[in-house]
Amino acid sequence: MYGGALLIGIVFFIISMIASSILKRKFRKYSKTWLSSGLSGKEIARQMLADHGIFDVEILCVPGQLTDHYDPTNKTVNLSPEVYDGVNAASAAVAAHECGHAVQHAQAYSMLSLRSALVPIQNVSSRIMNIIVMVGMFGGFYFATPGIWPIIIYTIIAIYGVFTLFSFVTLPVEFDASRRALLWMSQERVVTQEEQGWAKDALKWAAMTYVIAALGSLATLLYYISLLTGRD
Repeated sequence: MYGGALLIGIVFFIISMIASSILKRKFRKYSKTWLSSGLSGKEIARQMLADHGIFDVEILCVPGQLTDHYDPTNKTVNLSPEVYDGVNAASAAVAAHECGHAVQHAQAYSMLSLRSALVPIQNVSSRIMNIIVMVGMFGGFYFATPGIWPIIIYTIIAIYGVFTLFSFVTLPVEFDASRRALLWMSQERVVTQEEQGWAKDALKWAAMTYVIAALGSLATLLYYISLLTGRD
């Protein structure tokens, strides 16, 4: 049962690693040139939030590399040290992108609201899937019991249906945050035209990792559906 899913997982893991490697290379490249405006990631984040009338979001520096994220539960823009203190196109792109999520939250962007609503369901689905995998590894003979196999497959399909829905809902959220970031940076002229191109390229490769994850989830879902229908 897991053979095909494992193969799909390996293939998309390799593709994801390649995309992540390119992303890291792009960020290293765009981190070497001093930003003409002289603004750090923290300052860009503060300015973008203020320009959108958002004053209840805290900007924090969190450890790690590419650990940047917006947390809607406590309204914080969390930036890695190299982005928080960085004065370059890469740090500007990431800081503005995460603030794009804060703007989405403030303006009740529908896809972000849907994604947030799916988070608890996603978490429960992940826990159930972990249980199924553990049982399959150490007591797989139970799955051969008459009547159990279809229930297991239906459950896995439902779980990957949630995973896939979550992944595809995430895509417009990420693309929209990047669009908001690039538009604001251009309008406020915090970057030159050349720096804007660098920021756009960096965000494009960051978005690519989400696209790959969504396609991998969809491929796995279709594989389990094929097991149920008996099709290749």
